[in-house]
Amino acid sequence: MTVSVCWLRRDLRLGDNPALSAAARDADEVLVLFVLDDALRRPAGAVRVAFLYRCLRELDERLAGRLCVREGDPAQVVPAVARDVAAAEVHIGADYGPYGRRRDDAVEDALRADGRGLVRTGSPYAVAPGRLHTAAGTPFRVFTPFYRSWTAHGWRDPLPEPRGVRWARADSVGIPADPDIGAVDLPPAGEAAGRERLAEFLDGPLHGYADRRDIPGENTTSRLSTYLKYGCVHPRTVLAGLARVAGETRPAANGRPAAKDVEKFRSELAWREFYADVLAANPASAREDLTDALAAMHYDEPGPEFDAWKWGNTGVPIVDAGMRHLLAEGWMPNRVRMIEASFVCKDLHVHWTHGARWFLDLLVDGDLASNNHGWQWTAGTGTDAAPYFRVFNPTSQGRSYDPDGTYVRRWIPELRDVPKAKVHEPWTLPDGPPRGYPTPVVDHAARRRAALARYEAARQGR
Repeated sequence: MTVSVCWLRRDLRLGDNPALSAAARDADEVLVLFVLDDALRRPAGAVRVAFLYRCLRELDERLAGRLCVREGDPAQVVPAVARDVAAAEVHIGADYGPYGRRRDDAVEDALRADGRGLVRTGSPYAVAPGRLHTAAGTPFRVFTPFYRSWTAHGWRDPLPEPRGVRWARADSVGIPADPDIGAVDLPPAGEAAGRERLAEFLDGPLHGYADRRDIPGENTTSRLSTYLKYGCVHPRTVLAGLARVAGETRPAANGRPAAKDVEKFRSELAWREFYADVLAANPASAREDLTDALAAMHYDEPGPEFDAWKWGNTGVPIVDAGMRHLLAEGWMPNRVRMIEASFVCKDLHVHWTHGARWFLDLLVDGDLASNNHGWQWTAGTGTDAAPYFRVFNPTSQGRSYDPDGTYVRRWIPELRDVPKAKVHEPWTLPDGPPRGYPTPVVDHAARRRAALARYEAARQGR
């Protein structure tokens, strides 16, 4: 009786799991392993850890209680587990993050020293990072040509869930209790929930997505980012579902989605893969500016204004609504994330790393590549070619994308009785903002002028 080990990380599912399918082909039994690695748990916020544990419980149920959970350094734990069950090979999906690569190389070395092998099959992406290059053979740094290349390259069809697999059993420390996350309302966890959410999106918010995705007061986004983060759903499963509904000859009750809706959502999936590709090619950009265009930029240290931002008390409604949403659900729409990043970098003049770190503390879908490069795109130190003159006016952004104040009133109860005309600038009411809501901590017009002056000085090397 031969046994192989499938070590799961960002692929907490049984369906469309290339590493699991490879493990099932190569042995009579498969031991599914998850390692609680403090190098990843320590920097993760409580909401992400709680969601992870809930995903593991759902997976354990699907494996009839045979998920093997161990704790410690993977370079020690994984070879020990393989030795325990006499497995010749350990199967994984390739990890392209800075830490993931180092960890997997260390595990591979330890397994080899023990006469065993590490087999990489698949990745958390439709097109693995490093697969695509410019005509000059260099990694992409601009999204549009990356998207053309990504689309032309294509991806394989999803794999079916392996059937008839005998799940091996090994000693397990069990899945820990959730950390305290207070009243944060997280989505249901696991593969089944992810697939259900995908089906709901394809039949609902996808219709009109191209025109409505930026309206935070409506249910207009996929809410799939959390499931993609943990691999409860693979992106090519999402892409296959997108292709199916786009080409159905018998449309669902809501009709066939418009071509522009399908194309726009596909491009949003590609942004996730683009940022993963950028990070894989530039590992230091996880913590540092990708470019040196603003190396001479002067930033302020985080102070009381930054603290007000963290807790949704800046006196700028759309900014505060987003941060209170984040505190309540561990999530916010992408448009609001851009507004928040612009406010921190260009109204508060704080370096993007401070805001990005706070987001990673609180986001249930917090992904290093997407989060930190999204912040850099706004800050002007990342992949955007001309960022220095783009400064979001948060009041105008609120009026444009939350015209009735639906989103603001949902998350800021102090403003629920403020009329539409004033909900995005309550400081202009005759008596000022309603009781309990602050006046703005900054004058946006003045801070915008200062930001542009700093950008110009940095570009001139002053």
